[in-house]
Amino acid sequence: MESINEALYIPIVVVAVLLVLGLAFWARYKTVAPDLAMIVTGSFLGSKNVSVDESGRRIKIVRGGGAFILPIFQQAQFLSLLSHKLDVSTPEVYTEQGVPVLTDAVAIIKIGGAVEDVATAAEQFMGKPTEALRSEAQEVLEGHLRAILGTMTVEEVYRNRERFAQEVQGQAARDLKKMGLQIVSFTIKDVRDKHGYLEALGKPRIAAVKRDADIAEAEAIRDSRIQKAAAEEQGQKAELLRDTNVAEATKEKELKVASFKKESDVAKAEADQAYSIQEARSKQSVVEEQMQVEIVRKEREIDLEGEGDPASRKAV
Repeated sequence: MESINEALYIPIVVVAVLLVLGLAFWARYKTVAPDLAMIVTGSFLGSKNVSVDESGRRIKIVRGGGAFILPIFQQAQFLSLLSHKLDVSTPEVYTEQGVPVLTDAVAIIKIGGAVEDVATAAEQFMGKPTEALRSEAQEVLEGHLRAILGTMTVEEVYRNRERFAQEVQGQAARDLKKMGLQIVSFTIKDVRDKHGYLEALGKPRIAAVKRDADIAEAEAIRDSRIQKAAAEEQGQKAELLRDTNVAEATKEKELKVASFKKESDVAKAEADQAYSIQEARSKQSVVEEQMQVEIVRKEREIDLEGEGDPASRKAV
């Protein structure tokens, strides 16, 4: 009986151990969302996606999917890869000409996608609140915004904000790279001053734009009138051509009708003349026959009279 119990006990223990190991494995397997990076530190990190700093410290970067975290030997932390919107502003900054201006800009930043960028950002910001990342990045951007603004004229800033933004972005990107960050976009929202300098710059431009608009409107009206006159001329030509075609068609029709009538009249006259000639010939033939009959009749009468005269008979 004891041997039977031992035989049943061993499989149960094996199943229990496997179940515990499975639960332990499941509990130590960490999945990573698309907007996160898992930072694994400790031993037995392998060589894939592992970053080594100057002091020889090694960390493993896991993005997407998941990884098994060895108990005791390894530890995992998560780092957000979401982008951050920063409102960047400057107090009055003197431009190259000494004109004080204020600038507002907006930047979108995020942790870079390369393993080295994520490792650098993890070293800089792991364990810190998100506001620390935002604050440090904003300070870098504002510093470069002020520095670039001081090397440009107001006219350059006013007329070419895109170049101004590219200058700031190019300078700031190098420093942010050292923090594991990258600039997704950087846009100058507003450039202003308290002394009316920009407004004075804008007045000739506004006047030029208004002048160009007036000229464009006048040219558009002129072109519209030219096109209208051309269209009317084309319409008149088309109408005249139509009337001419109609007149020619009518004339051709009338000529054909007249020609047909003439031919018809000639044919009728010829037919009437032929009929008259034939009728005259018929009448003449009848008259001739009547005359012939009359001659024969008279000759007959003469013959008959001669037969009845005694002197005629005696002479015979």
